[in-house]
Amino acid sequence: MGRSRYKIYEKRYPYFMTSSVVGWVPVFDIHEVARMILDGFMFLQKERQVAIYAYVIMKDHIHFIASGENLSKKVRLFKSYTAREIIDYLKKTAKQDLLQSFVVKDSISNRSEYQFWQNGFHPKQIVGDKMMLQKIEYIHKNPVIAGYVDDMLKWEYSSICNYLDQETCLEITCFRR
Repeated sequence: MGRSRYKIYEKRYPYFMTSSVVGWVPVFDIHEVARMILDGFMFLQKERQVAIYAYVIMKDHIHFIASGENLSKKVRLFKSYTAREIIDYLKKTAKQDLLQSFVVKDSISNRSEYQFWQNGFHPKQIVGDKMMLQKIEYIHKNPVIAGYVDDMLKWEYSSICNYLDQETCLEITCFRR
């Protein structure tokens, strides 16, 4: 498979990104696992100076809008860290059925390794207020479109409450025109 055509070129613009779980396993149904993604976002913001403008954690993938220096590297580190945390959690809680979904055999050593995230994160550069608002709306409507809830305010793992000045589980950088 060739290299992704999705790349981060312009450092000054925010990017809409998607990361999906290998095999589309609905692991974010588990509150503790979804919480690990929120903790990862918090770390990106506080320790890595990444601005997060919107996010949603779906059952088997995440969407978010972010900007910052060396964003590609920081997102790769986020994915690596959250993957290790989630795999460790699944091992500790004896969730073998889920853990087996992420086993990848190393053909050289025949050792089992794990891959949690699909490769890449498909960054799409956001240019202009109109595109930013469209992507934020898409992110917030995603749980409704997927049929998880009938009202986007009912989905716990989304930044919609940040934009409505309601209580939220993760502070973000709200985009205001």
